[in-house]
Amino acid sequence: MIKYKLVCNDCNFLFDSWFASSNEYEKLKKRNFLNCLNCNSYKVKKTLMSPQLIQNAKKNEIKNDHYKLKNINTKIREYQKFIKNNFEYVGKNFAYEARSIHYNDKKKDKGIYGTASSDEVKELKEEGIHADIIPWVKDESN
Repeated sequence: MIKYKLVCNDCNFLFDSWFASSNEYEKLKKRNFLNCLNCNSYKVKKTLMSPQLIQNAKKNEIKNDHYKLKNINTKIREYQKFIKNNFEYVGKNFAYEARSIHYNDKKKDKGIYGTASSDEVKELKEEGIHADIIPWVKDESN
C-alpha cells in the first residue's frame, strides 16, 4: 500500500488517497477513475510528498521521550541526595522505626528513610502514620 497526496487542478482541493502500488495509481489515472472529492473533476494529480516526515517525527518523539526520562532521573537523583543529606537511613527497619517514633513519641532530630514493602506502607497509613513510597534510582557510579 502507498499513500499519495493528490490535488485537483480545477478547485485546488488537497486530499490523500491509498493505492495498492504506484502502478495501480497510474492505471487508475489513465482510465480516468480518479476524481476530486470536492468538485468531482478528473483533473487530479499527485503532489510532492516527503515520506520521511513521519519517520522524523517518530525519531523526534523518541528523542523527546529520552530527554524527559533523563530529566526525570536527574530530578530523582536530586531528591535522593537531599534525602540522604537530611534524613536518617534505617534500612529494612523502616516500618518498625516509623511505629516507634509514632507510638512512643520518640523525638528524632531527623526524619527517617529506608525500605518497606507496599503492604507495610499501607499498614502504616491505616495506623495514621505518614509514609510514602518514592522511586529510587540505583547509583551507577558504584
